[in-house]
Amino acid sequence: MDTIKAIRGMHDITPERSAHWAAVERSLQAALTAYGYQEIRMPIVESTRLFKRSIGEVTDIIEKEMYTFADRNDELMSLRPEGTAGCVRACIERRLLETPQKLWYNGPMFRYERPQKGRQRQFHQLGGEALGFSGVEVEVETLLLNQRFWKALGLQNSVSLQINSIGDSKSRSDFKAALIAFLERHKSALDEDSQRRLDSNPLRILDSKNRDTQALLSDAPKLQDYLSEYSAAHFELLCSRLSDLGIAFECNQHLVRGLDYYNDTVYEWVSDELGAQATVCAGGRYDGLVEQLGGKTTPAFGFAMGLERLLLILESHKFEALQLPRSVDIYFIVAQPEYEARAFAIAEAIRDELPELVLQQQLLSGSIKSQFKKADKCNARFALVLAESEYNDHALTIKNLETGDQKLCALGDTLKDSISSLTALLK
Repeated sequence: MDTIKAIRGMHDITPERSAHWAAVERSLQAALTAYGYQEIRMPIVESTRLFKRSIGEVTDIIEKEMYTFADRNDELMSLRPEGTAGCVRACIERRLLETPQKLWYNGPMFRYERPQKGRQRQFHQLGGEALGFSGVEVEVETLLLNQRFWKALGLQNSVSLQINSIGDSKSRSDFKAALIAFLERHKSALDEDSQRRLDSNPLRILDSKNRDTQALLSDAPKLQDYLSEYSAAHFELLCSRLSDLGIAFECNQHLVRGLDYYNDTVYEWVSDELGAQATVCAGGRYDGLVEQLGGKTTPAFGFAMGLERLLLILESHKFEALQLPRSVDIYFIVAQPEYEARAFAIAEAIRDELPELVLQQQLLSGSIKSQFKKADKCNARFALVLAESEYNDHALTIKNLETGDQKLCALGDTLKDSISSLTALLK
């Protein structure tokens, strides 16, 4: 019988890698907590209408990439392709927006596209959404938070910040008309994908990866020339604040982002260590989305980062800045099956007293020598040995596997007495 394999573009995260994932997530979550963000968990499946209304029906995500299916009531459902829409839906439905909210989430997202390095069909995003905050202050704080991520992970020299303003709806409408008029005159010079977008989503042409299209765009109208007075002043103030704080950035006039709900400030943290998929973290302002989904007008600013891409960069740096916990701190070697009852009782008492340590007890029969080899393979710091002499003398041998030192520890009359002396040696 043929073995069943994982779906293309959807990967297992096996134990030797999951420790790296957990360490990265702990580091990011610690920074989010320090900035006052609270966790929210949304469903993986949402009504397809949610994404069509928020992302935009003529985006690549809706047209080509969403996993959509009809349930048994013939209602269209979709696996979430991103987190912002679901987070906003939850805030409206649960009436969380009566006060400003700073929320974060982490989990799998799904998009049907050709799998490649840094781009999978099931991928993981950690995102943050600040709802109810207007002005540049929340934008500056968000970029400071992102910068703290990079410092915590030792990647401050591996990513750089690009920012742009796409203006308000009137700014984009006026610019879009001028851009379409220009591109219509040069339609034959556009790549096939850009020709398709000319009718559906012309702003996305600015983000084209085609070199000939980018060369043509150098003579196209500039969005900055069409910004409203408010949008232009807002962006100028943001740039000034970032400069005052020493945050290096580049103004990229071709940066527009692929989702329809953005307005004014958009940004990306990019890395030249990822090849074509250079964006590690991205976001922007979306002041109209809450109202668009049925809530009251609420200013908002958010971001999301791709964890697979982040792990790729960290892997190339050999995870130098990560504080990885030991997979095993204490390996409990038990020589004979008849000693197991005492061993289990001792192990549980140690776990009660030292819950931060990982204790692994030998569960399969084997010689003491083979068990020591397993302890070394686990990179354990200590080995506890319960062999015949220890069992008969009501004692344990504690061996420091890093130094080779070992000590026979007599167990007391009660388990409590025994553990107090043991844990002092294991700390």
